[in-house]
Amino acid sequence: MYEEYFSLKERPFSLTPDPDFLFLSGSHQQALDHLLFGLESGEGFIVVTGDIGVGKTTVCRALLRRLPDRFATALVVNTLLTEKELLRTVLDDFGAPVPDGTRKDLLDALNRFLLAEAERGRRPVLIIDEAQNLAPPLLEQVRLLSNLETEKRKLLQIVLFGQMELQEKLRLPQLRQFDQRITVRARILPLDLRETSRYIQHRMGIAGAAGSAFLSPAAERLLHRRSRGVPRRINQLCDRALLAACVRNAARVEREDVVRAAASLSDGSKGGGAMPWPWRWFRVGRGGAS
Repeated sequence: MYEEYFSLKERPFSLTPDPDFLFLSGSHQQALDHLLFGLESGEGFIVVTGDIGVGKTTVCRALLRRLPDRFATALVVNTLLTEKELLRTVLDDFGAPVPDGTRKDLLDALNRFLLAEAERGRRPVLIIDEAQNLAPPLLEQVRLLSNLETEKRKLLQIVLFGQMELQEKLRLPQLRQFDQRITVRARILPLDLRETSRYIQHRMGIAGAAGSAFLSPAAERLLHRRSRGVPRRINQLCDRALLAACVRNAARVEREDVVRAAASLSDGSKGGGAMPWPWRWFRVGRGGAS
């Protein structure tokens, strides 16, 4: 809608993860470095946590792209599973045969696959996203998978990505053994003001914008404050603020556009069926002009 107005080739602030728009803040890069070091070192469990929208999935996807070919990876994103469904999902994502049968049959199949990979010199890594949704019995099942080993080393390394409540869950008495096996912990933090500015400029540049004066300094400060430095929230606010500036026929986003964008998100979150501003305003404006 505003892409043509600002001479963009695509929307710069879509919520859909896109590797072309990858931006790593200091916190993102530190988490990724911890992950790569832990996996290269053959460490035990690795846990990465952060609040909603801070970029855990971004780091996860970056990890998958940067791991050398000697690593075989399986990514589990649906964590509302039974124990057998989890084992089936892991086998399937590794590209291993998935037998029909009991839980033991599935574990035996996974063990055979891991041994075969070890003989080929490959190191299997299981990555679980949204791990805070795993029930304690399922987390215990994940811990037991780490028991698959040879006399020399573990056959499977495991990485968990989750919201902050994952840490609380791992402190439960029944998960004490799991918590004690975690050798690398990383937390992803929100962006600071400077990183927020760089993040916005980066995404606008990838989308085809010329120059860097997309927001006034006042708009930038307010956007950082309203978003609290959370990339998902930054995307939502920027998307609507750009539309607001487009509706005003403005050359850049001003503070008032961020105010209206934030108000539209708040209105939309309350429900009630009304079309959130500025979409409603844009429609009315077009209708009045015709």
